[in-house]
Amino acid sequence: MIRYISAAAMPIVILIIIGYGILEKNKVYDTFLIGVKEGAKIVIKLFPTLLGIFVAVGALRSSGILDLMIQIISPITNFLKIPMEIMPLAMIRPISGSASMAVATDIMTKYGVDSTIGLITSTIMGSTETTFYTIAVYTSAVGIKKIRFVLKVALLADLVGILTSIFIYSIL
Repeated sequence: MIRYISAAAMPIVILIIIGYGILEKNKVYDTFLIGVKEGAKIVIKLFPTLLGIFVAVGALRSSGILDLMIQIISPITNFLKIPMEIMPLAMIRPISGSASMAVATDIMTKYGVDSTIGLITSTIMGSTETTFYTIAVYTSAVGIKKIRFVLKVALLADLVGILTSIFIYSIL
């Protein structure tokens, strides 16, 4: 039943939008084309920002800097009893969604989805955001140049999400 509803949801929403447009006597297809043109302009405007993020993430993952950063903060993480297995995810999650998905998949493949590490990993994925990507997309779309306060608060929220995920599974 859920599979049927899921498969039918998008066509039903599209039909409702078209029906509403016809009832309101709007030119539905012309309005759709206007939206596509505006969306294409936004994509072209955001492309350099996104390309820069993707290149930076690729360089970070392949250079070994991530492993070095994890080793540098290991005394703190060991003191706080943060599992070292999730540190690559905690470090890459604010930067890239696709890279963090790959890291999370690797962690769950190695330790299992029902293990404590797997549960912490899935909770981190659900309770944090790809902060740099999100800020880059939204601020460049509206032309904001100064993001330091937004970045600080967003990274603090990510840290709280990660620490809360670990804390919850440490008391369970």
